[in-house]
Amino acid sequence: MEKTTGILTDETIIKASNQHCIDQGIDPEQPPIFPKCYAADELGSQLHVYSEVIEVIDFFVNKFLSSVKGNPILVTISDDAGYLLAFKGDPTIIDLVGQVGIKEGVQLNKEVGTNSIALCLEHQRPFQLKGQDHYHHILHRLVCCTAPFYREDGREILGTISFMADIDVAHPHLLPLLCTMADSIEREILLRRGNAELQLLNRILLDTNYLGVIITDELGTIVNINENCLTMLHLDGEHQESVIGASVFGIRNVGSYFQHVILQQEGCAGLEVIQESNGLFEHYMLDVLPVYDSNACLARVIGSLRNITEIKKTEEVLRNTEKLVVAGQLAMSIAHEIRNPLTTVKGMLQLANKDSQLLHYDLIMSEVERMNLIVSEFLILGKPQAAHYRIEQCSSILQEVLSIFAIQVEMNNITLNTQFHYDAKIVCDRNHIKQVFLNILRNSIEALPFGGSITVVLDVENGYQMITFTDNGEGMNQEVLDKLGQPFHTTRGDGNGLGIMIVKKIVSAHRGRVAIVSEEGVGTAVTIYLPIK
Repeated sequence: MEKTTGILTDETIIKASNQHCIDQGIDPEQPPIFPKCYAADELGSQLHVYSEVIEVIDFFVNKFLSSVKGNPILVTISDDAGYLLAFKGDPTIIDLVGQVGIKEGVQLNKEVGTNSIALCLEHQRPFQLKGQDHYHHILHRLVCCTAPFYREDGREILGTISFMADIDVAHPHLLPLLCTMADSIEREILLRRGNAELQLLNRILLDTNYLGVIITDELGTIVNINENCLTMLHLDGEHQESVIGASVFGIRNVGSYFQHVILQQEGCAGLEVIQESNGLFEHYMLDVLPVYDSNACLARVIGSLRNITEIKKTEEVLRNTEKLVVAGQLAMSIAHEIRNPLTTVKGMLQLANKDSQLLHYDLIMSEVERMNLIVSEFLILGKPQAAHYRIEQCSSILQEVLSIFAIQVEMNNITLNTQFHYDAKIVCDRNHIKQVFLNILRNSIEALPFGGSITVVLDVENGYQMITFTDNGEGMNQEVLDKLGQPFHTTRGDGNGLGIMIVKKIVSAHRGRVAIVSEEGVGTAVTIYLPIK
């Protein structure tokens, strides 16, 4: 049955091509002439470009040729311009076409004579020539059929594959077989390039320096994992080779999420995972997503871990900042509401004591002063106080504070030890530094409800005056120690959680630092570092 392309039949196209040869004065009795041919370096370059295509075609051609052994069939591959790139097949027919000038590098276009490659590329469809369809008489003993194969977009021809066979042994279904092979070649090339792109994406994903990546198959068996993930999951002692092939379900903190994705066929995103190591907590964001193949079957499960520990710390700082704002507003309100009546009460008490000896006057005044001190602490938070920096002897400030607590220490059965190894001069606001020492000593005394000892050491280290307050009281665990200095965080029922926060704020304003070491049941040591004048 005659094939048609639009209104042009195969017969019409072949006649038009042969007439073109006559018009050009081509002698059909002579072998065809090939005016265009790749130079050796041009052919080598084009073979490199088509290396993957030729490798794929070789696979299918070798299977085909092994099934038709003994039949003189030649397979040729051309590029999108009709230049021959490779031959495969029976040596006899390869030798025959070589005698007429058909070899690697020559171009088969319509100027050469009527040929299936030129017609296939011109009309962009499979084409077949039998016997006398060829213009040159030397080719009348051949059947030539050519099919195109296309680029990934399916619109542009990438090249052609052709069969040449003796007319007596050529099978009538040679062209359909060739078209089927061309379709298979296209799919294989597309699959290979898709796999190559997928491998590249996997490599980029696995090589990223901030993501931990773990990939499993549909059963949860690990098929790939990067070094970052081994570190994040605390599998540092493991090698990739020992982890690959194991089940992901056994990995703590992430295995259950992979199991959920595999069983429920739905992804998990934005999960927070906490890893603990040596008392330190690390926070990670986990995404576990399923990957499906073309048949909508689960093929892979990909999990990615991103370290968000610093983000969590930043969030904590922001929360503390919000607390400070609230504390400041509260401080101003308390100062406004309490400070004025407190001053009035203090004045009236002093006036009353002049006229008569007021019972428990000293105790009442002491408590009024303590109330005034608490209000002052809030004022430090609520409104920056004007600092009056002067050169001060650190020991004189410390001695003044220690004298204030002398009676309270004795009443609470606490032994106070002082060791002044080196006394230096510091630039400071005397009242503010006094407030720091008062707050720390008050905390030390409260940590010794049943008595104990407090040691105060004055020394110099690396250009800093170092003041250390050590008690053998209750101490604190790591969780309490981590939250120390946060506003309103306190372990005492009557505390407000502002003491250490005020200490840190004042010391920071003096360009110093605070170091706190504590062990539950052993005691606490607070060291203040202030720069020496």
